[in-house]
Amino acid sequence: MPEPDLTRERTRREHRRVALGTLVGTTIEWYDFFIYANAAALVLTPMFFEPFVASYGELAGRLISFATVGVSFFFRPLGAMVAGHFGDKLGRKAMLVLTLMLMGASTTLIGLVPGYASIGIWAPILLIVLRILQGFSAGGEWGGAALMAVEHAPANRRGRYGGFPQIGVPVGMLIATAVLSVVTATTTEQQFLDWGWRVPFLLSVVLIAVGMVIRLGVAESPVFAGAEGEQGRVKLPLVQMFRFNGPQVLQGTLTFAANNAAGYMVTGGYLLSYTTTVLEMDRSTVLNLVSFTSAAWVVTTMASAMLSDRIGRTAVYKIGFAALIVWVFPMFWLIDTENVLLIGLAMLVFSIGIGFTYGPQAAMLAEMFPAQVRYSGAGLSYAFGAILGGAFAPMIATWLQAAFGSSMAVSGYLLALAVVGLIATYTIKDRTGKSLGADAFDIPGAAELSAAANR
Repeated sequence: MPEPDLTRERTRREHRRVALGTLVGTTIEWYDFFIYANAAALVLTPMFFEPFVASYGELAGRLISFATVGVSFFFRPLGAMVAGHFGDKLGRKAMLVLTLMLMGASTTLIGLVPGYASIGIWAPILLIVLRILQGFSAGGEWGGAALMAVEHAPANRRGRYGGFPQIGVPVGMLIATAVLSVVTATTTEQQFLDWGWRVPFLLSVVLIAVGMVIRLGVAESPVFAGAEGEQGRVKLPLVQMFRFNGPQVLQGTLTFAANNAAGYMVTGGYLLSYTTTVLEMDRSTVLNLVSFTSAAWVVTTMASAMLSDRIGRTAVYKIGFAALIVWVFPMFWLIDTENVLLIGLAMLVFSIGIGFTYGPQAAMLAEMFPAQVRYSGAGLSYAFGAILGGAFAPMIATWLQAAFGSSMAVSGYLLALAVVGLIATYTIKDRTGKSLGADAFDIPGAAELSAAANR
């Protein structure tokens, strides 16, 4: 075989290894994260917040439980800042390994925390501390996984390869929901409350071991490795990123906020809570519907990522936001029928909107920031968008439904965010397939950063 063919084959193998590494690691990270969100919808209220239920009622308990889902989001920017700084200074790979270890440890420990009946106020305190560590880890994880996938990829396939860490989110949700469904189906109600809910958290130990082996075998990003010399690395990536790329952070934040709020209707436990608590539907049935939606989300996310290589990142985003705007009201009309088939249809169509506003994200954010500050910029856009969007979306939706006595208030909330996301998309300069190197001076701030690196 000629030498060029051998080189191409080695390159393709490396691309596949990186894609697998980012997919598996991100899947495990988000399995850990979503196990908590589902548990918050089903069991954490009676286990850890019983005094609030006794004093203020069941709704207050649900709101507080969902608030613990949201509190971790405030620590995502800190995780993104720390991982972004060292990821832009020392490399993407090291941060991926460290964030995976932290997420796994905190998730496993949540499965070991005694309930309020055993240790009193320390139970919710420990739960919140560990949830904060999950948020810190998640904030640092995504930027590294996204950049490893995109920076390794051929220019004309960045969307496709960037789609692998993106589908790690719905795959993680799918596994989390499936595991929870199995535990629910194989335990009695009392067994599930006593110990069954802890099993998915403890399984994280096995998943983390698998993820670590795969991630340690992935090579460092070639774009980071090449960011030396004349256009080399800057001393304070985070400071320089805010100095020259603040507008890009705002654009990325607003597009992700709209997607994240919509996504957390499913992944954050709101629809699970609404259908089982307000509509009083069977828990196992709804968990199966959530699993079905997660599987559909995998397909729409990867399809949109691949499509973005053909028609551009922002074009795909516009399709996705348009789909959300059209569907958020019909979706809840169908859910309120309590008909399983109609709810399945509602959530299936919903997956198109959230998939098309998520699949191209890794490639689009990577192409928006200069190489020297890319980890910081992409990671913070993701983290800030998560705060504005998903952090308290389940709690806000729960409050809106209770306050107005109608799910249409929730639809209005999602509609407003989708409109903002669509407007933000129109302000983004599409750089599909263009250079990602430190010499890509058409990226805002790239020339200034190169000059700063040489001082």
